[in-house]
Amino acid sequence: MPPVPDDSSDITQGRARGKVSLPDPGRSPWWELGRRLLLAVVILVGTVMLVYLDRHAYRDGNDPPYFRVDLVDSIYYTTVTLSTTGYGDIAPVAEHARMINAFVITPLRIAFLVLLIGTTLEVLASQGREMFRVARWRKKMSAHVVVIGYGTKGRAAVDTLVNNGTDRESIVVVDPGPEALQEAHADGLAVVTGDATRRDVLRRAGVENAGQVIITTNRDDSNVLATLTVRQLNPDVWIVAAVREQENVALMRQSGANSVITSSDAVGRLLGLSSLSPTLGSVMEDLLTYGEGLEVAERDLLVSEVGQQPQSLPDQVIAVVRDEKVYRYFDPVVTLLARGDRLIVVRPAKELPWAPRPGTHDEDLATDDA
Repeated sequence: MPPVPDDSSDITQGRARGKVSLPDPGRSPWWELGRRLLLAVVILVGTVMLVYLDRHAYRDGNDPPYFRVDLVDSIYYTTVTLSTTGYGDIAPVAEHARMINAFVITPLRIAFLVLLIGTTLEVLASQGREMFRVARWRKKMSAHVVVIGYGTKGRAAVDTLVNNGTDRESIVVVDPGPEALQEAHADGLAVVTGDATRRDVLRRAGVENAGQVIITTNRDDSNVLATLTVRQLNPDVWIVAAVREQENVALMRQSGANSVITSSDAVGRLLGLSSLSPTLGSVMEDLLTYGEGLEVAERDLLVSEVGQQPQSLPDQVIAVVRDEKVYRYFDPVVTLLARGDRLIVVRPAKELPWAPRPGTHDEDLATDDA
């Protein structure tokens, strides 16, 4: 299985081991720290210049008989004043200098202290908030979706999930790349940075409690190893994996994948169909494009549809799922629809995949426990 270049991330290239990173709701605390330190320096330098330019209005008690104030004295006076130390050896003697101290330097002193103290508290609070957010996130991670690899296929899979009602907070991305980290955070997703073939990384992503795992990287061997590791950690999770070569489908299924998508063969078949029949190719492209024209969807059977033939329904039924087995609509086993069946249909893209037909949203579903 030779590696083929792709824009998806290779999960075996990362060095970080399972660092959980949640999307940042605002600016980085270190950016705030730098900004506040810069403001503190501006206040300090500005006050020094203010005192030095008006140095004749000050007296240095440690420098008799001239009591002169130079640049060093201005720096000294500014630091002890802004820090509220106030030794009193240098003091304003002119009336205007005292007014400047009262109405200019005093507010600067307060601002300086607020910046320093506030910055310390902000950094500590940010670290505490981040720890609290990660802890709360871990408690909420149950029956969630883990996406391994955030390249083109991974992003498309996430977009499809979100567009069909999956909450972004219930999706976790596992990828070692810094680009994937930035893109996933920009999309509002939590990220576990690291090698998805390692147990500790997958545990940090909550694979043991996940409901679904989507594995899509640029190497079939990495996908197989990740599938084996996921299946060992969670024997019941539904695994959807991508492979580049058709010959690796059987190996991927043996590794524990429930559904395997062959990316290169699917693209090749679509190209061939489009070449033989441009019309058929456009229809297939329409079915694969979310939110436009037609969609292939799965929905539950309605009570009113029990006992009917698949061909008689308003939706264009192409398959029936019964007892977790898929039957074509013309199969004699599903000549008449029964309670508990699910339908694979072709329908307008404006309808959600699991929703009944328009105008029947208040009808009961024909589930086994109905």
